[in-house]
Amino acid sequence: MLSIYNTLSRNKEVFTPIDPGKVRMYVCGMTVYDFCHLGHARVMVVFDMVARWLRASGLDVTYVRNITDIDDKIIRRAQDKGETIRQLTDRFIAAMHEDADALGVLRPDHEPRATDYVAQMQSLISRLEEKGLAYVAANRDVCYAVRKFEGYGKLSGKSLDELRAGERVDVAQDKNDPLDFVLWKHAKVEEPGEVKWASPWGEGRPGWHIECSAMSSELLGEHFDIHGGGMDLQFPHHENEIAQSEGAHGHAFVNYWMHNGFVRVDDEKMSKSLGNFFTIREVLQKYDPEVVRFFILRAHYRSALNYSDAHLKDARNALTRLYTALKNVPVQGEAVPDWSEAHAQRFRAAMDDDFNTAEAVAVLFELANEVNRCASPALAAQLKALGGVLGLLGREPQAFLQAGAPDAAGGVDADAIEARIAERAAAKKAKNFADADRIRAELLEAGVILEDGPGGTTWRRA
Repeated sequence: MLSIYNTLSRNKEVFTPIDPGKVRMYVCGMTVYDFCHLGHARVMVVFDMVARWLRASGLDVTYVRNITDIDDKIIRRAQDKGETIRQLTDRFIAAMHEDADALGVLRPDHEPRATDYVAQMQSLISRLEEKGLAYVAANRDVCYAVRKFEGYGKLSGKSLDELRAGERVDVAQDKNDPLDFVLWKHAKVEEPGEVKWASPWGEGRPGWHIECSAMSSELLGEHFDIHGGGMDLQFPHHENEIAQSEGAHGHAFVNYWMHNGFVRVDDEKMSKSLGNFFTIREVLQKYDPEVVRFFILRAHYRSALNYSDAHLKDARNALTRLYTALKNVPVQGEAVPDWSEAHAQRFRAAMDDDFNTAEAVAVLFELANEVNRCASPALAAQLKALGGVLGLLGREPQAFLQAGAPDAAGGVDADAIEARIAERAAAKKAKNFADADRIRAELLEAGVILEDGPGGTTWRRA
């Protein structure tokens, strides 16, 4: 029975879908003004894992992950680049898809763009205005009156007096209260026409928070099962979503709130100001995408994730152990989990315990040890199948073992390695063992490990 840690209750709760057998899940996606970074990678991989496990558990999942394609940063970046908003956002959406595809992240069922749902946002704002929860400020922005919503603060667990405006909440004298946030931004003269929509409150554009309330209710209904995102969104963004949605509809918005932990770099918070900020593409220049996915899933989604070269190299070595077991005992045909088998039962128990991938991965290593010990094709198939549930171990083992990031093995490519292996074989045939040992040592220095066996010599990246 699946249990999920619910940020709203601060407890693990047994997961009970609103509609039996069906799950509706919404995850806050990217603001597309730049390339995705490691924090985005974690959100994408974590909730891809969640959707995969729900489906593996026999549930019919509708997964929505939105795209914010209108925002102050987007406007500024487009103006700086001399592009239209659409040109900029299309470019970075394509880049986001490339990064997600590389990491083995399946596309969500719906990927709504905010600019396609402005009418729904205006309708929601009008309803809030009718209920006395929204007002037109002195600067002609439409704001949400936070203190008029009784439940404000229940997600963050703070009282109104303890709460402070978050990073993306404009604190201005025009508001009735500093905690009030913008629902509709009145158009500025200098802004381009493509970010101005006609509305009952004059030309303008939506605020950030209203997007998700409108898109989620349009695609999943006014009350749905799971809402996820990074821990940094808990306040104010998700708190504001609750206020908007429950204030407008008068009933519960989401049953289970999930938040993944922060990414740290060498035990420091990742930030541009500290100079330790990495895009996904920068990381993939150094590391195989499956290694990065494995690194993310090796940790529990709610824990902090510490990125460092040492941790990525360790992840590479660990994943190599799993693939080596599969190389030694090849799997024929499609691998399907046998859920009655002991390892699969432990795997399921781990995943049903708030998606504990750390324990699930430990089960994969138990299986790999058993495969290495007894060379069982059935256990090898089980290892491959359970790895597949997490989006891992889907390649031919030798393809992974010989793969590397673009700068792997000092630039030694497969053809050059095979040529050196042939040279070494000739040296051994001529009983020139010193030359054979020298070639092995040179390849090892370049990050290539040779493995001699009955069928000849094979190789893998270190």
